[in-house]
Amino acid sequence: MDEAQDLGIQHVRFFAALDAHRPNALFFAGDLGQRIFQQAFSWKTLGVDVRGRSRTLRVNYRTSHQIRTQADRLLGSQVSDADGNVDERKDTISVFNGPPPEIHVVASEKEESKVVSSWIAGRMKAGVAAHEVGVFVRSPAELDRARTAVQVTGMPFKVLDDNVETTSGYLSISTMHLAKGLEFRAVVVMACDDEIIPLQERIATVGDNADLQEVYDTERHLLYVACTRARDYLLVTSVAPASEFLDDLRN
Repeated sequence: MDEAQDLGIQHVRFFAALDAHRPNALFFAGDLGQRIFQQAFSWKTLGVDVRGRSRTLRVNYRTSHQIRTQADRLLGSQVSDADGNVDERKDTISVFNGPPPEIHVVASEKEESKVVSSWIAGRMKAGVAAHEVGVFVRSPAELDRARTAVQVTGMPFKVLDDNVETTSGYLSISTMHLAKGLEFRAVVVMACDDEIIPLQERIATVGDNADLQEVYDTERHLLYVACTRARDYLLVTSVAPASEFLDDLRN
């Protein structure tokens, strides 16, 4: 089972029942830093105990050293689960280099659109094809900002739906949640404004500090997922005031 970090309680119970306590019957692969759909819970209490039987893969084959190291600043050197399993991220390596990611905080959406369209045009001149470019925003409410920026380039584009099917010759626009599993040579993460990420609507519904921390963690992971869809080139933009996460991304 891949993408195991996003399994829910019912899923784990199901696999535990399939296992029927046979040795080595289950194999899970996942990344705690990409947990964006489920709240943390104990696998052990559901009958799946991986403590002492897990290990962290250290070699990253799909994201440049520069993008990976900058994105990792969103998560810190360790990520842990509810059972105490710890993912040590500080000694991960990438197998290739690329240009450093660019982060731009601008004064208006119009200026952001100019920055994004100019950056995309520059990648095209460098030989990146339209279908090798992805533009991501936090939620459907920001999709119009992405459309406006891409339309300036004159490139054909497609707004991805739940089927997440990219099309050759078309630039892809999507929300961050649909970015899971995708990969592009060049990625733009737009509209990283204050109150957009972390999403103010989620924070407003929080009842206690533990839930608030969970919201912040999953929102960080969401931005991490969007940034690491990029193989070679990454641009992150915001209209001031910017998300507090961009301070961590830059420092």
